[in-house]
Amino acid sequence: MAVYNKIHNAFKLDGVHYTYHNLKVFALEISNSEIEFKKSIGQFLTAWLDNSNTVSATTSGSTGSPKQMQLKKEAMWQSALATGQYFKLQANQKALHCLPSNYIAGKMMLVRAMALGLDIDLVAPTSTPLKNTTKSYDFCAMVPLQLQNSLSKIDTIKTLIVGGAQVSKLLQDQLKNISTSVYETYGMTETLSHIAVRPLHKDNTKSSFNLLPHVSIHKDNRNCLVINAPKIHPNPIVTNDIVKLNTKTSFEFLGRYDTVINSGGLKFIPEQIEQKLQGTVDFRFFIASVPDKVLGERIVIVVEAEMNTVNKSWFKVLSTYEVPKQIYYVAQFVETKTGKVNRRATLELIDSMHRS
Repeated sequence: MAVYNKIHNAFKLDGVHYTYHNLKVFALEISNSEIEFKKSIGQFLTAWLDNSNTVSATTSGSTGSPKQMQLKKEAMWQSALATGQYFKLQANQKALHCLPSNYIAGKMMLVRAMALGLDIDLVAPTSTPLKNTTKSYDFCAMVPLQLQNSLSKIDTIKTLIVGGAQVSKLLQDQLKNISTSVYETYGMTETLSHIAVRPLHKDNTKSSFNLLPHVSIHKDNRNCLVINAPKIHPNPIVTNDIVKLNTKTSFEFLGRYDTVINSGGLKFIPEQIEQKLQGTVDFRFFIASVPDKVLGERIVIVVEAEMNTVNKSWFKVLSTYEVPKQIYYVAQFVETKTGKVNRRATLELIDSMHRS
């Protein structure tokens, strides 16, 4: 029997102890559930417990079209062990699962429970996951919106990891005086969830991500992160994420290489401009570019708000060249199925509106 088939003997799901064989029966039962989130959990567990050494997963589609991937179960198991080692998770500790199980983050919560012997409770992956909970938990994973909506009860969770989208400065500031240890994660489907985390509950001016065990990094000639994680992927993973390496085991995320703006011969990273505007612009927004006959590209801001609601005085925090040359308003951003803003699709929507 492969390592990933040897479910920890302390593993519980909704308070019930399961072995490999009776979990297989349970998984088949809930695969036919009319409750969607339970159905996806059953389908994943059924796939996990079959004779194949891989499971399929869908990427979020935030930087391109969603795609199906085959992930090695052994690699997912090793990733779960690394998370357990980093956060010192112990058998019989309580975990809460509140993410969709048809994406990697939700799948990995289940794998961690099976690998580490956690007692994991299942709740629907809503925007208010703690609304009806009365228990306390040692470990949980959320997306930023769930965390934002759970602040009043967040002290019921000892350690929380948050990913799927960047955590806003406003939300970071709200985490300063809480008892929960909150960590932002860095990762993607290809890295089987996170390979690095950074604390948000401490001095959040320290923006370094710290690597999990058995991971090393370097930069390529574009200054983009290259990840070496032999226990979860046989080859180096080359990303499009521009980073600053602080030490051999820590880095800062600066922005995406494929969104860098070349305006008048100067290069700008949209995420850095957005960082300056965090807490100043009152609406959801992002920085992008559109073609310009003189500059090549001109910087624009896309705002999820009604027309003419942006106050240009908000741009005082920016340098002259960073100030958006145009403001685009949209009633609602296009989002991926995991709730991330799909910048490319939103820009395409704006373009079609202006052409119609």
